[in-house]
Amino acid sequence: MMRARGFTLVELIMVIVLLGIVATVSVRFVSLSTQGAIDVSSRQQRALKGVVVSEQISRDIREALPTSIRVSGDNRCLEWFPIQAASVYRNLPRGPNPDSFEAVPLPGGATAEGRVVVYGYSGNLYSPSNPGPISGNATMPTGAPLVTVDLDSPHRFNGGSPQRRFFIVDEPVTLCQDGGFLYRYRNYGINSTIASGMPSSHPNREVVAANVTPDSVRFSFVPPSLQRGAVVRFAFELSDPTTGEATSVDQEVQIRNVP
Repeated sequence: MMRARGFTLVELIMVIVLLGIVATVSVRFVSLSTQGAIDVSSRQQRALKGVVVSEQISRDIREALPTSIRVSGDNRCLEWFPIQAASVYRNLPRGPNPDSFEAVPLPGGATAEGRVVVYGYSGNLYSPSNPGPISGNATMPTGAPLVTVDLDSPHRFNGGSPQRRFFIVDEPVTLCQDGGFLYRYRNYGINSTIASGMPSSHPNREVVAANVTPDSVRFSFVPPSLQRGAVVRFAFELSDPTTGEATSVDQEVQIRNVP
């Protein structure tokens, strides 16, 4: 008669220990794999966010009047006048109270309203004066073959454009970092000092990017000349509030210069 065979207590303990080791290794492997996937996803999201933010900034800056761009002393703020329209004038305002001039109409019968700038090299756009390169509010209607641009108040321009070009610009816009946010400010008027008198709430203060590493935003500006356009360079870091990892963005934008 054959004897029944089984496991001894020692064998059972060894099996339990081995299974525990395998389970621990397996759990650790799965945990590391999962954390790695989460980290990769977080880096991809920050990279995508960096692309979106930099593209948004680039598009805004490309619409800037080149001679209006200025950077704050700490390089954290950038200001400019956005261009609404551009055309060619027939003559500059004349007479004792010049409040209009003739110009070529905008394509497609478009109209425009804003400040008129003629040859922005001839003065400081942020210190409006009469005469000066920037006027008060003006309206450009539709029409043909010429239209009359009406100025809300009399103004003389102190210089003419070599190509008789003029621009209609909106009120200035500022990008500036405050803590962990990059804000876009508008509708605050014209200030002689950049980043002064900025709005403190929506809708005149808009969030462009969040989770920005403090003091990481940097703007620099190479002014335009008659031979080349202006160049704006900006850099910033987006950080993960959980892990502290950061993704850096550094980009240059060239602005076409048409005096």
